[in-house]
Amino acid sequence: MSDFELPPYAKALGIELSAIDDGVPVLTVGFGTNVEGRPQHYHGGATAGLLENAGYAVLRTRLIEEGRDAQLKPVNITVQYLSAGKSQPSFAKGRITRLGRRNANIAVEAWQDDPARPIATAIMNILMR
Repeated sequence: MSDFELPPYAKALGIELSAIDDGVPVLTVGFGTNVEGRPQHYHGGATAGLLENAGYAVLRTRLIEEGRDAQLKPVNITVQYLSAGKSQPSFAKGRITRLGRRNANIAVEAWQDDPARPIATAIMNILMR
């Protein structure tokens, strides 16, 4: 579905590429012991990991399309937890809000049942070398 491979951390959490929506990767992670925090709920770190990987996925996809090869370095990642992730699959999709020569800004949303009702969001500022 895409020309990039998810990093080992994403694979350890069980994150997978589930779809390409208008050229943008949608990542998913099923609920299990590897992402469980309190009983029957996602750990906040697992939710943040899903958001971060979805942000990098949309950026890497765009860079590949443009024939750019850049080393990505996070400057700032801010996560907002909106509601608890329950014991069902979660999904995340990023959107590039600004792509420059050296910097990228990305907004990411994670949801479970309905993309219009996110469980968490993130804003990412990435330095590209």
